Amino acid sequence: MDKFITLRSSAVPLAIENIDTDQIIPARFLKLTERKGFGDNLFRDQRYDGSTGEPVASFPLNDPRYSGTVLLAGKNFGCGSSREHAAWALYDYGFRSVVSTFFADIFRNNALNNGLLPVMVSEPFMKRLFAETERDGGAVFVIDLPSQTISIEATGESEKFEIDGYKKECLINGYDDVDYLAAARDEIARFEKERSWSSR
Repeated sequence: MDKFITLRSSAVPLAIENIDTDQIIPARFLKLTERKGFGDNLFRDQRYDGSTGEPVASFPLNDPRYSGTVLLAGKNFGCGSSREHAAWALYDYGFRSVVSTFFADIFRNNALNNGLLPVMVSEPFMKRLFAETERDGGAVFVIDLPSQTISIEATGESEKFEIDGYKKECLINGYDDVDYLAAARDEIARFEKERSWSSR
């Protein structure tokens, strides 16, 4: 995974509540065995007209005013089935963070395991983020993982967010669970050597 330290980016606003994992990546596109290629079908049924296959102009990902590696999402994002492919699709499309007032637990964990940072903020601050993007489609937001803050660059408004310490360390170093253990191999070997039973 890529390291995640500080992300400075504009955002795509998707102010819809209860977006479930089947909306994020429909079940019919889950046949791929690698993590690549899912981004093409991210929000497929909302992004494209089912009868013509043409992009739906009103859908935020098709709106030329919006771009960036941050997705501003409605409450209860990632609910529904536990498919890890939802996080894969968002990451493969190019998003590195999703900001919402609430995430489904399994989606949040899947995101963290795949280099995608879920940032949970208060409802008032979420309204400010959406309002800033509506005011200026190119508005820039800064997500600082070491300090656990998200800021609106133009105004300086900022809010802290919570994250598990282990997952924070993994994201900052670009580790998955296996990488984390590999990085600690010397410490693990030293611990094993110093165990009382190992020297008997």
